[in-house]
Amino acid sequence: MTVSLEQARVVIAGILKKGRDMGLKPLSVIVLDAGGHVQAFEREDGAAPGRFAIAHGKAYGSVMLGMAGRAQMARAEAQAYFMAAVNGVYGGAVIPVPGGLLLRDDQGDVIGAVGVTGDTSDNDVEAALAGIEAAGLTAEA
Repeated sequence: MTVSLEQARVVIAGILKKGRDMGLKPLSVIVLDAGGHVQAFEREDGAAPGRFAIAHGKAYGSVMLGMAGRAQMARAEAQAYFMAAVNGVYGGAVIPVPGGLLLRDDQGDVIGAVGVTGDTSDNDVEAALAGIEAAGLTAEA
């Protein structure tokens, strides 16, 4: 099973709404399916054009490694050589920081990942959690 386009759209809408409610800087949000492929992406007006790559890197690392951004960052701090090697394997596409979240279904299976960028990493995560909850999915931050 993987995240559907409709679920991805609900997640993104919820994240962007939460970001506006919090007064965050313009956000960029990506949803990847369980295989790491883009299911949906939106970039708010005023967001830097390079935010796609950052959002993608946060989500891609999460789904490909099976660990969310916070866990990746802790791993990078503890074993920088490992994360450097992983990033080499994935062509430099992994950004191991908060804002990459795993999506799980009601059985706990990974069905995709979300990447949020634009504000502080902690604010990106807070907005992401709201959008994922709005879609009825479970997040691992």
